[in-house]
Amino acid sequence: MRREFIQKIIFLFLLVVVFLFDSCNSKRNENIAGTKQADSTMLCVGNYWSEAEGKEFLEKQRKEYTTTDDWKKRSEQIRRQILKGTGLEKFPEKCPLNPIFGDTRTYDGYQVQNVAFESLPGVYVTGSLYTPLNKSEKLPAILNTHGHWSDLDDYGRYRPDAQKRFAVMARMGAMVFAYDMVGYGQLAEEYEWIHKHPEALKQQLWNSIRSVDFLLSMGADPDRIGITGASGGGTQAFILTAVDDRISVSVPVVQVSAHFFGGCVCESGMPIHKTENYQTNNVEIAACAAPRPLMLVSDGDDWTKNTPEVEYPFVKYIYELYGKSDLVESVHLPDDKHGYDYNKRAAVYPFLAKHLELDLAKAINPDGSLNENTIVIEDIKTLYPFDEKHPFPSHGIKKNDDVIWN
Repeated sequence: MRREFIQKIIFLFLLVVVFLFDSCNSKRNENIAGTKQADSTMLCVGNYWSEAEGKEFLEKQRKEYTTTDDWKKRSEQIRRQILKGTGLEKFPEKCPLNPIFGDTRTYDGYQVQNVAFESLPGVYVTGSLYTPLNKSEKLPAILNTHGHWSDLDDYGRYRPDAQKRFAVMARMGAMVFAYDMVGYGQLAEEYEWIHKHPEALKQQLWNSIRSVDFLLSMGADPDRIGITGASGGGTQAFILTAVDDRISVSVPVVQVSAHFFGGCVCESGMPIHKTENYQTNNVEIAACAAPRPLMLVSDGDDWTKNTPEVEYPFVKYIYELYGKSDLVESVHLPDDKHGYDYNKRAAVYPFLAKHLELDLAKAINPDGSLNENTIVIEDIKTLYPFDEKHPFPSHGIKKNDDVIWN
């Protein structure tokens, strides 16, 4: 009898443990996006549509707005769903940035300083600040994002082509902040931050919003703030531009597509494109930049191959509603592949120079070639912000799961 009683007690105890575990796990899932865990049927991932379906959607949508007021209502709807889908409908309280600055390294026409700052208490955004040597007050600023290049020899913002564009933009007269995706760089190598996390899109978007705050805190001209990036960095560029009107100029490279929605959780892992009674795509999101200057850069080797016939005409139509078609441009490179290579940089520099009032002569030689020969390509670890002189703070959060959204 006694043995049976003890067995029953143990059984009941185990039931309570299982219940509490499930309850805690459920609470954690509800934390994602500020609601319950994202319904996978509401996610538009990768090649969610065929090329024909993407084109058909844009043709249908175009008929829905014939005035600027029509489009303003639609763009506000898109903006609201991005924020709601990421759980940022109500912003967390903005904590002090508490920046940590590394030593300054001086090169030909520019200087580099590693930086880390808090986007939330204990959550650090890591990157490097590139500035011209002859700094003046109220410099224009450019946020530089990066895509999913993950080979440590050819990685994120540390890639040679990335470092070249940061340095050249600084030479041209801009304050340039190049920052890591969530789960990239030093926090991924030395701690437990991962990129493919359920809240990556939310964390990344918030880091981008706080990166604008950081540039403004450094004295950037609030009327001249640009953003550019390729691939997944292009996604970051057009999503931030859609929700943050402090962005003055947007240049998403090789990513704006009618049928492709981004294949990573940081792009499409939360319900920003679709609900039960709502649907959009990345072309409409990119068009939310209107009437601010926007350039689409595309190539013939990826999901942007149809840009001249599909995506660009739609976006240009939106700008025409404002009477601002001169503020949107498209450069299509049919023989190029996916990336932010030489030809794409050659296309982007003049656009940024024109709209941010930069010195293009510092980027392009008289013969038309790019002035990048004396750029110093730094070692990955040289670009890490935390070292013996600037240690990772004791209160710093070491993995995604420990982030607290207040």
